[in-house]
Amino acid sequence: MITTVASVEMPLDESLKIQKNRIMPEEGKDSGKRISIVTGIHGDELEGQYVCFELIRRIEEQKHFLTGTVDIYPAMNPLGIDSITRGIPAFDLDMNRLFPGNTEGSMTEFLAAEIVKDLCGSDMCIDIHASNIYLTEVPQVRINELHKDILVPYAKELNVDFIWVHGANTVLEATLAHSLNSRGTPTLVVEMGVGMRITKEYCYQLVDGIFHLMQVMGIWQGETITPRQPVISDNNDDVCFLNASVSGVFIKEAKHWEKIHKGEHIGDIIHPLTGKVLDRIESPVDGILFTIREYPIVDEGSLIGRILKW
Repeated sequence: MITTVASVEMPLDESLKIQKNRIMPEEGKDSGKRISIVTGIHGDELEGQYVCFELIRRIEEQKHFLTGTVDIYPAMNPLGIDSITRGIPAFDLDMNRLFPGNTEGSMTEFLAAEIVKDLCGSDMCIDIHASNIYLTEVPQVRINELHKDILVPYAKELNVDFIWVHGANTVLEATLAHSLNSRGTPTLVVEMGVGMRITKEYCYQLVDGIFHLMQVMGIWQGETITPRQPVISDNNDDVCFLNASVSGVFIKEAKHWEKIHKGEHIGDIIHPLTGKVLDRIESPVDGILFTIREYPIVDEGSLIGRILKW
């Protein structure tokens, strides 16, 4: 059942609508549990679009296994999705810096407030993001340490490769996840793939994980996968950041999400005019490369990758 969560009038007799698809179990099978799948807060992050499609498709094919409510919100920022713009077009605003919103505020604040109101009370919310156009991320859950005791056990069921627990001083209080977690609605933030693209294998991995989590929560009775055992980091010192020392074109050599040893070749920054290698990038530590540069043009200081120290 498709319903409108929030709507505001726009110029030229148009309306901006945020919609959800609510899938209910057959009569007599409702456990009373609800899971909400959220994506499209950033309009250039498209991985979640395919996750929503595949999740709905699989549920509808085997709806007799459904024992709870699944709410799917594919486009929290529909104007951004339509224009493939990270923020809200014309307002130059990052929607994930507007929560929990204000029903008496501006149009964008009103929409944020209505979204939070609709999601509150879910037994679980999964907020799906992709990286930007510059970086590729392995499927991971990011959690702030304020809520790790509640969220890490759920995250372990989600079939991701990595769980990254951030320090409290890095928490952005205006995000959807922080607003919901602070109100007692457990919310997991998933990061995976790359901006403006859809990585189907990552989407399938996450969809499998969502079904498994639904099974654990009593929302799904069908057969599910055994989830991967994720690597968990709860120490910011465990992560090594690689930044470009010079401007140029980055040519990667290392493979994503594989063990890498200190001194191993990660890639080169080259100069196409002179034919010279400006910098050979080598791993400063033993670890796993979980973020890698996708967009090849770099400036001095640009992020090349992140390594989880082993």
